[in-house]
Amino acid sequence: MDLLNYYLIPTALGISLSACCGFRVFIPLLVAGLAAKFKYLPLSAGFEWMSSWPAIICFGVASLAEVVAYYFPVIDNLLDTVTTPSAFIAGTALSASVFTEFDPMTKWISAIVAGGGTAGAIQAGTGILRLGSTKLTAGLGNGIIATAENALSIIGSILALIVPVVIFSMVVVGVVAILYRVFLRKHSTTS
Repeated sequence: MDLLNYYLIPTALGISLSACCGFRVFIPLLVAGLAAKFKYLPLSAGFEWMSSWPAIICFGVASLAEVVAYYFPVIDNLLDTVTTPSAFIAGTALSASVFTEFDPMTKWISAIVAGGGTAGAIQAGTGILRLGSTKLTAGLGNGIIATAENALSIIGSILALIVPVVIFSMVVVGVVAILYRVFLRKHSTTS
């Protein structure tokens, strides 16, 4: 039972929340901060600041700005260039914040590889999708993608707190699908 509670659930939770950072950088941070504030989510030592009211307000304002900005063609594509590294950083930090029982080396290596890597892969996939939509619809279809990303980030972050293993399973399938499409496309263009 200790293995499940101390390692498997936090790993699933950290990676699931990180994946949601790939859709919107600040929404998962806001959800995690609120969950920690109301004692639903324990945070690792050094990450208690995430549950402070100033941090929650900053996450809320940044979430609102990010959500609104993605509804403007051209700005959304420019944002993707900034949010790709930001998603990686946020995913890493968010994973590390919930790996409460990991030793420091394992925590940070896992957070960087699994958390940051997952957030980066999801963000890269959505960025490629948005570029395709921009080419196909001159940016007019990007609002539909933005709405889907917003919903996935909000719902995914909340569900990650409730059923982390289920969301983790969905994340694994999604990341594998994205990587398959990227490598399949890359392989088909080189052949």
